[in-house]
Amino acid sequence: MKIGFARIAMVAVFIGAFVALGALVSAEEQAAPDVIVIKPGIYEQLTKAPVEFTHKKHAEDYGIACADCHHVYENGQNVWKEGDPVQKCEECHTDATVKGEKKLPPEQQKLNLKLAFHNNCINCHRDLKKENPETKAPTTCKGCHPKPEGAAKQ
Repeated sequence: MKIGFARIAMVAVFIGAFVALGALVSAEEQAAPDVIVIKPGIYEQLTKAPVEFTHKKHAEDYGIACADCHHVYENGQNVWKEGDPVQKCEECHTDATVKGEKKLPPEQQKLNLKLAFHNNCINCHRDLKKENPETKAPTTCKGCHPKPEGAAKQ
């Protein structure tokens, strides 16, 4: 009987180790890349260069909380928490208006992708500049949308 119990215990330990290893791989697969290129697919043509930003620096070096950017709102509260699935912004912010978006009704402004990016990113950068004018957080178009190499001057 002791041999049977020992085998069951060994199998249980093996299964537990296998499940734990699977959980570690899943967590690594969910890890964000160091650099993210924001190039939304809802726009037929971009009017500015795609935005590249260093996710790792924002999260680790600058201490930006995940929920400062990632969100799922229920009853006016952000219920997204670390470990929840991350959707592309354009899955919820589906309005691709590029001109006159600030004149839209407030509820439609929330759906506007350009405003979602700008309100979140630029407002955070502006707040940082107010706190520390020497910070390098960009607040201009060219600061986030650099011209690609070899692009003609406009």
